Amino acid sequence: MMVVEVESFFGVYMLYCTNPKFKGRIYIGFTVNPERRIGQHNAGRHRGGAKRTSGRGPWEMVLIIHGFPSDIAALRFEWAWQHPHSSRRLSHISRRSKKETSLQFHWRVVSNMLGVAPWSRLPLTARWLRQEYRMDFDPSLQPPLHIPITFGSVRAKKKQSLPSAGEEEEVMSMCFLCKGMAKVSEKLSCFHPSCGMISHLICLARYFLRSEPSHLLPVEGECPSCHRSVLWGSLIRHKHNCLGDLEEIIPSTSQSHWADELQM
Repeated sequence: MMVVEVESFFGVYMLYCTNPKFKGRIYIGFTVNPERRIGQHNAGRHRGGAKRTSGRGPWEMVLIIHGFPSDIAALRFEWAWQHPHSSRRLSHISRRSKKETSLQFHWRVVSNMLGVAPWSRLPLTARWLRQEYRMDFDPSLQPPLHIPITFGSVRAKKKQSLPSAGEEEEVMSMCFLCKGMAKVSEKLSCFHPSCGMISHLICLARYFLRSEPSHLLPVEGECPSCHRSVLWGSLIRHKHNCLGDLEEIIPSTSQSHWADELQM
């Protein structure tokens, strides 16, 4: 079975209970390591599982939303998914009907969430981990085009260590937009093979947002060098060495991120 590896992983998942006594119950949680987290849930509270899932397993992780820029962003999404009727962004969502299963209701909630700001502008991926639980989007709740729907397992990839101060000085590049020097940690590059465009992350974000000055997060834009249309999420995935699902392998703490800098 193929497994996708994702660096800087922050995800919010949905568990489904298969225990006949509690069958159909749903649990929503946050993780930086989905493989480890499902093991903890099924091992019980004394092994790191949650109080609400302990002793009620087995549980299956059926769906995960990932691609959040930080753990804070993912935790906010988790809270809203858990408490849709307490979130001002989701006040339009009706309560669960008698005909709806818990799985159907939580899918309806997250379908709405992916179409609501700020989540609708993030480079997220909705991934079904278990094909047998897969549900389709309601025609009126299709996600934005830059949020792909994928299938299969995912694994958190260890982040590559950044070069030391001395090494980073040697690999600094000139920003295509401001002509200043960009460190490895500050730059984005166009992923098209024939394009060598490199820019400060902040410079490119502002360039993409010229027609949307009220927003902090770009969705897509035109590369200033090769003039091809590129999704912002794809540029971020490329920066983290995980461009979509192109990178597949055979199985074998609060952090700062670029969006924080845009708020300065």
